[in-house]
Amino acid sequence: MPSRLRCAAPRGLSCAVNHARIPNRSAVLLLPSAPAAIAASRQYATAAAAVSKSSSFRLPDDYVPPTKPPTARPADTRKSQLLRTYTSLLRSTPLILIFQHNNLTAVEWAAVRRELRLALGSIASERTNSAEVASRAQLQVIRTRIFDVALKIVEFHDPSKVGPTTVSALTGEKVQVVYNHDLSKAAYKAVQAATKADEPLPESSAYAQISPLLVGPLAILTLPAVSPAHLAAALSILAPSPPAFPAPSKKKSPGYHDPIAQSGLQKLMLIGGRIEDKVFDLEGVKWVGGIEGGLDALRAQLVYMLQSAGLGLTTALEGASKSLWLTLESRRSVLEEEQNGGKEGEKKEESS
Repeated sequence: MPSRLRCAAPRGLSCAVNHARIPNRSAVLLLPSAPAAIAASRQYATAAAAVSKSSSFRLPDDYVPPTKPPTARPADTRKSQLLRTYTSLLRSTPLILIFQHNNLTAVEWAAVRRELRLALGSIASERTNSAEVASRAQLQVIRTRIFDVALKIVEFHDPSKVGPTTVSALTGEKVQVVYNHDLSKAAYKAVQAATKADEPLPESSAYAQISPLLVGPLAILTLPAVSPAHLAAALSILAPSPPAFPAPSKKKSPGYHDPIAQSGLQKLMLIGGRIEDKVFDLEGVKWVGGIEGGLDALRAQLVYMLQSAGLGLTTALEGASKSLWLTLESRRSVLEEEQNGGKEGEKKEESS
């Protein structure tokens, strides 16, 4: 066993506690001079006074930051952000198709979206920018309950009818601010007042018509424009019904008949749509998709009908006036003949 080295414990502790020695010259360089020390002390006093003055500043009790308006529900949660996304989607999208889906896998969703993108991209129209419509079309899964609340807010909440609220500005001055966003308390109260349990919704309400369809897992197809041609192409892929909307042939679209794509399409069921803020059932959606020539042809037919009605009305009015004029003219000629006949008889009697 090796011999033990003897060292005094106090000496070891003193070496550990004592600070490192600095040479005299280095110590002189590190120590500040007298004027520098006075300037540093003055700067410290000024900073301390500024801190004490800023600590006395206090925000008003009713101050609301402009970047964080008051909300009826927490604004930083995922559900609130989804609600704002859905309300923006409902206000800005003119055509929405609603589908029920049943446990589609990620591979099946990819195959369905691929075939839908190819079908929409094959549409060629001179007056409609088909490339933009096809690129902005989107098939996505939605949260049913949050989408239901978004429909209520879009229909029953009118931001223009919300009055201003008096709050304090940063300076303490009272200002008028309007909080009418989709997460505000005004939107929450408007929805609660419109959907009371003891008062049924009117039949003309779009939410009352579409709410029975919002059951189970849902997916929506959104198109940025009401284009019957693109709608017909989407129906031929997602909900084919010959002869109006036949499925593409295997020669034209071999990927459509792929087992994965067919498995995903069989799990989708079209239940309705929302077109230009109007609710359509399955037959109504097919009617819109079956408009030949698109909306331009429909507008041309409407103009022709109005012109035909105007021409018919003009012809009827002219015919009545013409018949009245002919009747009066014939009566006038009869009266003139009677008068001329009476004068000729009087002349004959006088001559005789």
